[in-house]
Amino acid sequence: MRQILFMDTTLRDGEQSAGVNLNPQEKLQIARQLERFGVNIMEAGFAAASEGDFQSVRDIAKVVKNVSVMSLARAKESDIRTAYEALKEAVAPRLHVFIATSDIHMKYKLRMSREEVLSTIRESVKLSKSLFPVVQFSAEDATRTDYAFLAQAIEEAIRSGADVVNIPDTVGYTNPQEYYQLFQYLKQHVPSFDKAIFSCHCHDDLGMATANSLAAIEGGAGQIEGTINGIGERAGNAALEEIAVALHIRKDYYNAASSIVLKETKATSSLVSRLTGMIVPKNKAIVGANAFAHESGIHQDGVLKEASTYEIISPELVGEEQNKLVLGKHSGRHAFTDRMAELGYELAEDERDRAFRAFKQLADRKKEITEEDLHALILGETSLLDQQYEVKHLQAHFVSNGTQSATVVLEDQEGNTLEDAATGAGSIEAIYNAIERILKLDCRLVDYRIQSITQGQDALAHVHVELEQAGKRVSGFGVAQDVLEASARAYVHAGGKLKRLAVSKR
Repeated sequence: MRQILFMDTTLRDGEQSAGVNLNPQEKLQIARQLERFGVNIMEAGFAAASEGDFQSVRDIAKVVKNVSVMSLARAKESDIRTAYEALKEAVAPRLHVFIATSDIHMKYKLRMSREEVLSTIRESVKLSKSLFPVVQFSAEDATRTDYAFLAQAIEEAIRSGADVVNIPDTVGYTNPQEYYQLFQYLKQHVPSFDKAIFSCHCHDDLGMATANSLAAIEGGAGQIEGTINGIGERAGNAALEEIAVALHIRKDYYNAASSIVLKETKATSSLVSRLTGMIVPKNKAIVGANAFAHESGIHQDGVLKEASTYEIISPELVGEEQNKLVLGKHSGRHAFTDRMAELGYELAEDERDRAFRAFKQLADRKKEITEEDLHALILGETSLLDQQYEVKHLQAHFVSNGTQSATVVLEDQEGNTLEDAATGAGSIEAIYNAIERILKLDCRLVDYRIQSITQGQDALAHVHVELEQAGKRVSGFGVAQDVLEASARAYVHAGGKLKRLAVSKR
């Protein structure tokens, strides 16, 4: 297998993301984690950009021992010498020197001719090589450069001492087929192609950075450049974790390997996200919160039987503890039953069926079903199995500064429908008065308590009531997303007990 080098530029290109500003301590934290992650080269910053960047590059160069530390530099003597001062204490220092080669950059940004650019490449690379054991040259905006001139510029860089040649898609312009063909073209038209390692650096403006990077490997690239979580200028860079896992999972196709320690993937992603403040989207490949989550009943059933039915990547491979069977409106009976067993509930068939129906009803209204919701749901629904009455319909009419009214429909164990309406000083009092009329109760509300089981606007409410009638006190509870519904269920629960006591007394 070919060994592909991984060059991480999270601390340089990644920090250029809008709104990201890492302090020296944060950069050191990321650098140490990148070392654990197993990258081969770490672009620690742009030493000549500022005093702060210079200091960060120097600090990282002193600390990191198992990764080659690199600084970016323009093709200018002052940049190159500043980078040397920052990196001279590194165990394995290298320089990344660049200049643009596309006509649009040469005309409008550099205001230089092709001949002047070639001369600058020659002089800057020679100076760099006199100071550094390893020099990387980048032809900025390579994918929009005339192919013949690009080949000429690269040949000049290699002859002048460049060890690595980077072909960056600086503005995310190319596509996988074009990028593959560009590497193939350079292989055929750069005489010294085999004397240097060719690298790719892809931006994600058109959403193809990872695909383009993999195409470059197929085309002959021996080094990949990117960032953790794909952060960077504009739409960001190729995400190194995606490329590393793709090479591992599809080694049958790419026949390439890397030094990346895949089990450190999640930890690296989380650290970079936390320190940069750039949230990882839930659906982000490899490291997103939903990357190993399954909600569809069909998917959940398959994963429970054999994980590989719907998972090509094991969570443990990238440092995740386990996959997540997210219970939601698409979940099936198999996943629900399995989760209940995990929570310690061994449900009889009628209990399971009733709880599953209640779960599906809740999932239609609630975005996320939590473990607390499940406990409350089971508690509420299984308790209804021996209840005499069930709330089938509830309607409360609220009038500001007025008398409230409510209509309640109950169903008894024989399937009979019982309905009545009442008024009260508040909505709950009106509901309770209606229930008393239906059940023909003459009781007193001794206690009423309500608590939110989970957080958020769609949290489940748990209501506990105590009723007293003829010296007998009973309790009841109800669980529902709506406070009024939970209150009604609790009162009916307790009222049913009072009715049963009255019957047994007779």
